[in-house]
Amino acid sequence: MIEPNRQGEVWVFAEQEDGSLHDVSLELCEKARDLADRLGVRMAALLPGWNVRELSYRLIAHGADRVYCVHDTRLEHYRTLPYARVVCRLIQKYRPQIVMYGATPLGRDLAPRVASEMKAGLTADCTDLEIGDYTDPRSKKVHRNLLLQIRPAFGGNIIATIVNHDWWPQMATVREGVMRMGPGDPRRRGEIVDEKVELDDLDAAVRLIERHREPRKVNLKAARVIVAGGAGVGSRENFRLIHELAGAIGGAVGASRAAVDSGFIGKEHQIGQTGTTVRPALYIACGISGAVQHRAGMEESAKIIAINWDREAPIFSVAHYGIVGDLAKVIPMMIKAIKERGSSADVRPS
Repeated sequence: MIEPNRQGEVWVFAEQEDGSLHDVSLELCEKARDLADRLGVRMAALLPGWNVRELSYRLIAHGADRVYCVHDTRLEHYRTLPYARVVCRLIQKYRPQIVMYGATPLGRDLAPRVASEMKAGLTADCTDLEIGDYTDPRSKKVHRNLLLQIRPAFGGNIIATIVNHDWWPQMATVREGVMRMGPGDPRRRGEIVDEKVELDDLDAAVRLIERHREPRKVNLKAARVIVAGGAGVGSRENFRLIHELAGAIGGAVGASRAAVDSGFIGKEHQIGQTGTTVRPALYIACGISGAVQHRAGMEESAKIIAINWDREAPIFSVAHYGIVGDLAKVIPMMIKAIKERGSSADVRPS
């Protein structure tokens, strides 16, 4: 365990693969910048890898005051033990007060290893992070300026705020897309610190023989138009209407958790608090009631159209345009109207 360091930096683990930074790392940099400013400390990024030093400038542009670079050929591709060794050694050296990771497959593998080694707490799959005070109900002691780690619990039915006032660093993994990523400022100045961490034979116990990457089938975060279906679609067969409408307007297909749980479509299409957070130019919600868990993942869309037979459905509270009716009748009418305009490009938002 590392003793609390009130002047410790706010860190982001900068996840990269094949020389490209993961978007969630840049999203976290901007959030970490805000948290560090509130605490009055520096914000830093930790960048292990091989031949990735140039990525430091992008991290600085998105808010980092410092970037700790660790260069080693054994870090070219991610392996748990070497990466965990690097993170733990630098935490011990610099004693940050907060360390954040993306809730990616890599982050979900690495963060628990580091937390176990550091004997620190870890909150997984956060959807928000804030700085606030906490009063211990037993001692009545007030702990000021702690990291408030906010995440859904009990299947997304409640929102829990988790604090860690005595076992530091305070650590969290954060879901992709829940933090806004700005354009960055290439004029920002920062410091690049080259670090060396000894990696012994134990760190190289696993040898990488081959790499196989399955391409992402759905990229909801990048979609400018999304057509999403909910439980009101009724069946997997009926979900073809969602696919047809999305195809007609050049959009991606999304779904609510209820639709995924019902087996209408795969989980990779899920939008909401327990799925992907999206901010498209146009979001069409079909047969989605609009529970708070789903709205949290799409309510920042530029334009929202809701189709639902229930005029009291909560989705209408965030929709810019609402259609009360049977989607099995409404969607074919929409597709026909789109096709009659001659081109799907005519209806795409600019």
